[in-house]
Amino acid sequence: MDDKDILQIFRDSDALLEGHFKLTSGKHSDIYYEKFMILKRPRLCERVCAALAEMFENDRVELVVGPTTGGVIIAYEVAKFLGVDSIYAEAAETGKGRIFKRGFHIDEGARVLIVDDVLTTGTSIFEVINLVKSYNADIIGIGIFLDRSGGKVKFDYPLKPLATVAANAWEPDVCPLCKKGMPITQRGSRKF
Repeated sequence: MDDKDILQIFRDSDALLEGHFKLTSGKHSDIYYEKFMILKRPRLCERVCAALAEMFENDRVELVVGPTTGGVIIAYEVAKFLGVDSIYAEAAETGKGRIFKRGFHIDEGARVLIVDDVLTTGTSIFEVINLVKSYNADIIGIGIFLDRSGGKVKFDYPLKPLATVAANAWEPDVCPLCKKGMPITQRGSRKF
């Protein structure tokens, strides 16, 4: 599966939206990738996660970790194809960072793959990285459906997106859509 294939999946599943959106990061954009339109379709999600798993099949992954909410499904499916377990990191009650609940933990030195859906600023992934590092585990890479930052977000670990695009994202005070008076839609799961 290459960039064209994954972008076509976003289009075909009505996951590619155009308009004026407030992103989870607080930034504004004229495009939104609604990954839940893919995640709600088990066979399609399975196909995308199989492609993600394939990119890491030679990395001796021992555990797959994803952030809530979409990362739960992605971690499970990718882990299924890699033949390992999956767990997920939930938002801390303080609103800062991620924690494991439900008895989840990581063994020291475990080879961990972090997965997520759409990368804009990397906040969720950085939170999961910090959590995984607190267990002294070995992060072998980060796999995502779509890097909408155009490669601008950098990690200390290998990042393997199924597709990369350079989507517009503006701070609210310089948003050209706000200046035009275009109504805004807020999506995503984080509270602002």
